[in-house]
Amino acid sequence: MRAFATALLASIASAKLLNSQDFEFANYIAKFGKNYESLEEFQLRFGLWQKWESEIRHLNETQTSSTHGFNHLSDWTAEERTRLLGRKNVMKTNEDTADNHFVANGLGYPASVNWVTVSPAVVNPVQDQGQCGSCWAFSATASLESAKAIFGGVLNKLSEQNFVSCSFLQGNLGCNGGLYNKAWNYAKTHPIESEANYPYTSGTTMVSGSCLYNSALGIQAVTSFTTVATDNASIMTAIAQQPVSVAIEADTVYFQSYTSGVLTDAAACGTTLDHAVVAVGYGNDPTYGAYYYVRNSWSAAWGDQGYVKIGQAPAPGVCGINQDVMWVTAK
Repeated sequence: MRAFATALLASIASAKLLNSQDFEFANYIAKFGKNYESLEEFQLRFGLWQKWESEIRHLNETQTSSTHGFNHLSDWTAEERTRLLGRKNVMKTNEDTADNHFVANGLGYPASVNWVTVSPAVVNPVQDQGQCGSCWAFSATASLESAKAIFGGVLNKLSEQNFVSCSFLQGNLGCNGGLYNKAWNYAKTHPIESEANYPYTSGTTMVSGSCLYNSALGIQAVTSFTTVATDNASIMTAIAQQPVSVAIEADTVYFQSYTSGVLTDAAACGTTLDHAVVAVGYGNDPTYGAYYYVRNSWSAAWGDQGYVKIGQAPAPGVCGINQDVMWVTAK
């Protein structure tokens, strides 16, 4: 319990053994509301936190374009953090082929776009997928919500659980991973329920759950989806139309400890796609150059209020962001 951890640190302090790392870890426990059940868990989490502290210090000493710090992941085991990475190259079928492919071919686009700041809102608040590899469902849902809001004038809050529990026949694997295009294939014939009617539970239960879909409560479906060419002009032109689902590599401390600035180190981030997110804008930092503005699903306590700026580079892109870009059309 948090009380246990606090009492333990208090006893260390009374013995005059408290050092700067102890103070920092005590502050970390308080800030993120951590609960440890035993001395063994406290020691495990402290050791994991200390490893992150060393890596974060190194990143902040060597990286000039981004800042890194602690978050709710900083005392997690490698296995726990791997559960967040649910973008899987599951078996593809003919149904997974996009209805269209988009190449900009010289079309113009604005200098910058940020769909998060549009009024009335077309992007819902950042959510937390929890301990379930359901990032693909959160990406699919967010893109679908924004498509309806922009072109249909209604911002629904759709059910990620509907996708997680019910799109197995399309090839998704629930908490064990999936693809946003497979989720959209499901939604072509199964209008998605609202989150209010079908709330998200897998983040705490860590299981996909049985499908409880009620077609009579479905409120939003998919008409088609489109792949986007891997060049930045095409991607920015697509984002200028609407938020797009993208895939990145997110298994590094470089990505997971991000707090501000622009991720520009392609080598530090990698390009092996394992996480699905949504590009909701783009812009140009006067010092660090062009970037994509990306909405994550690790809660608003992660990154910069749940968002991250990923630098633009030729394909495959920083963190591999250019490789699997798609938009969806809603009905």
